[in-house]
Amino acid sequence: MSSERLTDTLDSREVPEDVKGLSQSALVRKRFFGHTGAIVSLIVLAFVITLAISSVGVGFHGWWKYDWKGVTPLLNGGHPTLKLFPPSLGDHPFGQDAIGRDYFAMTMRGAQISLMVTVMVGLISGLVGVIVGSLSGFFRGWVESVLMRFTDVVIIIPILLLGAVVAFNSTANVFVLGGLLGLTAWTGMARLVRGDFLTLREREFVDAARLAGASNRRIIFKHILPNAIGVITVNTTLLMSSAILLETALSYLGMGVRPPDTSLGRLISENQAAFQTRPWLFWWPGLFIVIICLCINFIGDGLRDAFDPRQKKLVLKRVKEPDFDPLLEATQASALPGLPLSEIVAAPAAAGGQTTTIEFDEGGR
Repeated sequence: MSSERLTDTLDSREVPEDVKGLSQSALVRKRFFGHTGAIVSLIVLAFVITLAISSVGVGFHGWWKYDWKGVTPLLNGGHPTLKLFPPSLGDHPFGQDAIGRDYFAMTMRGAQISLMVTVMVGLISGLVGVIVGSLSGFFRGWVESVLMRFTDVVIIIPILLLGAVVAFNSTANVFVLGGLLGLTAWTGMARLVRGDFLTLREREFVDAARLAGASNRRIIFKHILPNAIGVITVNTTLLMSSAILLETALSYLGMGVRPPDTSLGRLISENQAAFQTRPWLFWWPGLFIVIICLCINFIGDGLRDAFDPRQKKLVLKRVKEPDFDPLLEATQASALPGLPLSEIVAAPAAAGGQTTTIEFDEGGR
C-alpha cells in the first residue's frame, strides 16, 4: 500500500475573471453591491425617505390629503383603516390620535425630523472628527496633545443634559439639536481616525511622497485620507444610527423636539398613557425607528466589508499525490539518461491524484 501526502499550491487560474484588473474603487463597489443585506437596506431606507418627504411635503403640500397639524372628527374610535386583504389605505391608515389628527401624517413628519437630525449629526460629527483625528495623528507633538486633551474634555460632557438644556430654551430646536449632537458626538470618530493616521503616516508611500517634495497638505488629502476612507465611512453610519436613538431618547423625555413640530420619539412620549387602549400609537413610530436604525446599520456593515482588504479571496489547490522514494527516482534517472527527471516523474494529477479547492481570505481565515 502506497502512502500519500498533501501539498497546497496557489492556483492563479482559480481567481475569478471578473475581479482581475479592477481598481480599488471598482473592487469596493463590487463588494458593496454584492452584499445583499446592504443593498436591501439601501432600497428600504430610500423608500422610507421618499415616502416621508413626498407624502406630507417639506415646504410644499405632498400627495397625502391630511397634514400633521389638522384635526378631523374621530372615525371608528381612531382605529387604523389600513387593510392588507384586499389592499386598502382608507381615510386614516395609521389611525388617529386622541384629538383627531391623522397619525400617518404625524408619523411621516416625525420620520422627516428624525432623519434630518440624523443626517446633520453624521455630517457635522464626521467632519469634525476627521479634522481633529487627522491633524493629531499626522503632526503628533504638541498638536496631538492639545487636540486629544480637548477631545477628552468633550467626552466627559453629558450629552443628554446639555441637549436637554439647549433644546428646551431654543425655538429653532431641530437645527440646534442636530448641531449640538453633531458637535459632541465626534470624539469616537476622532480617536479612530487618529489611530489610522498614526499607522498610515509610517507607510512607504508616505515616505516616497515626502522624498518627491509633496507638502503636508497634499500628503494628508491625496495619500493618507483616501486610505482611511473605509474607517471614516463605516463609523459615520454608526454615528448616524446612534444619533436617531439619542434624538428619540431626548424627545421621549420631552426635552428634544418641541411642539408644534414632532418626531418619532415625541410621538411615543405623547401617547405613552394610551398604550393599553390604543397600542397602534406606539407601533407605527416604533416600527419606523427600528427600520431606519437597522437599515443604517446594515449599510454600514456592507461598507465595512467592502472596504476591508481581507475580503479578497485567495484560492489554494490541495493536491493529493502518492509518496515517492528519492533514491528510486535517482536510480530511474540514471537508467534513462536521455530523459529529464521532470518527464520521468509524472505529475500528481496525471498519476491519479485528487484535487480539492479551498478558499480563505488574506487574514488566513
